[in-house]
Amino acid sequence: MPATRLGHLAAHGLDRLAAREHAWLERVNGVRLPRWEVSLFRAVSRLGDGVFWYVLMGALLARYGLDALPAVVHMIVAGLAGTLVYKWLKGATARPRPYQVCPTICCLTAPLDRFSFPSGHTLHAVVFSVVATAHYPVLAAWLWPFTLLVAASRLVLGLHYPSDVVIGALLGVAIAGASLAL
Repeated sequence: MPATRLGHLAAHGLDRLAAREHAWLERVNGVRLPRWEVSLFRAVSRLGDGVFWYVLMGALLARYGLDALPAVVHMIVAGLAGTLVYKWLKGATARPRPYQVCPTICCLTAPLDRFSFPSGHTLHAVVFSVVATAHYPVLAAWLWPFTLLVAASRLVLGLHYPSDVVIGALLGVAIAGASLAL
């Protein structure tokens, strides 16, 4: 089946799913949250743009020196693979963001790109957390709560549907798992 046909079928299925997700998403959209909570989710989302992960890689190198290089290179390669996958999927499905199609969902921060599916923030948070904790299990207590906050921030800020976040997480697990198996 040609990629354009596959993308069209996926987009149609995502449209039907979106209709079911709107009601749930309206409840978690942060428009009704106190200002400090929205600010927290905005900050987490911005850190999830990459800053947190770059700082983590730098901190690993600063703490462990060249011994951390395999873990950092692994994170970079897995992260690049994740970027290729999510950019292809976003272009193939062209799923609009929830706030673009549902007037009751508010966008509470500027998106980094045009389309919604899958959540690249969630995909990368999971990829980096899986790879980093495989190399340094002690980091799990810090990385996994942050990863969950990144995923939640995408919903609260009105940028993604729940299915975008779930699929982003599953793709992150698959990409990280495949990279660890090599």
